[in-house]
Amino acid sequence: MTTEKTIDGTATEMPRPAAPRRSRRGWIVGAIAAPLAFGAVGLSLAQNSGVTLTPVAPVTIAQLAPSAAIAAKGDVAEIFGNKFVLQDGSGRALVETGKQGEDGKLVTKGEAVTVQGRFENGFLHATLLTRADGQTVVLGPPRGPKPGGLDWAKDKVGLGPAIDAPALTAKVEAAGYSDIRVTGRGPRHLDMAVKGQDGIERLLHVGFDGDIREKRSF
Repeated sequence: MTTEKTIDGTATEMPRPAAPRRSRRGWIVGAIAAPLAFGAVGLSLAQNSGVTLTPVAPVTIAQLAPSAAIAAKGDVAEIFGNKFVLQDGSGRALVETGKQGEDGKLVTKGEAVTVQGRFENGFLHATLLTRADGQTVVLGPPRGPKPGGLDWAKDKVGLGPAIDAPALTAKVEAAGYSDIRVTGRGPRHLDMAVKGQDGIERLLHVGFDGDIREKRSF
């Protein structure tokens, strides 16, 4: 016994899957970043996401005190992963180097270095390491906008906000602060360690538009 099955052979056009919609933000980031890949003319390729940290003269380890910007010079006595012991004739200090030092190879035992950073709770949290030959290593989180965002893309092609550090420093000084040191930057601001009129050190958030806010004191 044979069973026959009839199949309707009418051809129908299969609908094409809709192309994924790209977000406007993603399109803008891509449009800004594209010149990097294709070498477009007329756009500055200067990466202004970095910022020059204000050099701080080192003190002896015994003189280290809570501060957002302080430095000490000595020899590497011991290494513990991303931490090492800095030693001079006055004492020892524990230095924390963050992700860059996690393999324990950032410094070598016996090496002479100058470490600049934030000293707090007995730790010197390094932001700048200077070797005996003058080579410097910037430590800590990336300075500037987070990678992948619109601000980051603008920075990459030289379209980010203009950073007039001297003008911002002058504005902070005019507001009554002294001993001004640039310690880092964010997407639209600089971090500055300063002394207030009362002699207490403070960390300021200084917007590129000149807005000044106190973040904390030491």
